[in-house]
Amino acid sequence: MADKDLRINEEIRVREVRVIDAAGEQRGIMQTLEAIRIAKEDGLDLVEVAPQASPPVCKMLNYGKFKFETEKKVRDSKKKQKLLKMKEIRMQPKIADGDLDFKSKHVKEFLDEGNKVKVTVRFRGRELAHTELGLVVLNDVLKKLEGEYVLDKAPLMEGRFMSMIIGPKVKK
Repeated sequence: MADKDLRINEEIRVREVRVIDAAGEQRGIMQTLEAIRIAKEDGLDLVEVAPQASPPVCKMLNYGKFKFETEKKVRDSKKKQKLLKMKEIRMQPKIADGDLDFKSKHVKEFLDEGNKVKVTVRFRGRELAHTELGLVVLNDVLKKLEGEYVLDKAPLMEGRFMSMIIGPKVKK
């Protein structure tokens, strides 16, 4: 829940609210102004946590601390996310075996790092008449990886390029 939709203290416009105190105990239904007064006496804020309820549920708490804790949870959840990067390796249909080994090794390194890899074969001029050579090159790359991948997108022609996307094998 974003802190933008939380109303605090005088922003709460309903007449009656269900109140939960700082210890988490139910205080029951009371007038909003009375609940705000009690919260202020305890040095706390009255925060509307469930506005859709009837009557709305409000909690007595330190709003600054509450806001800090929720922002901290959001930051921690972002830290735990793994961002997948897309790497690209380009080659020609008439690639030499040594170059193919070298580029396949790079693809394997990218996959080991946890990145997805787009392997692209670029056709120039008359090479477009022999797109099957590109398919052979892409299949050779897959053979050199020895099953350490997941094929996300099969080889497909896109204009002058034939490409496929492979991802790292999910580790259990």
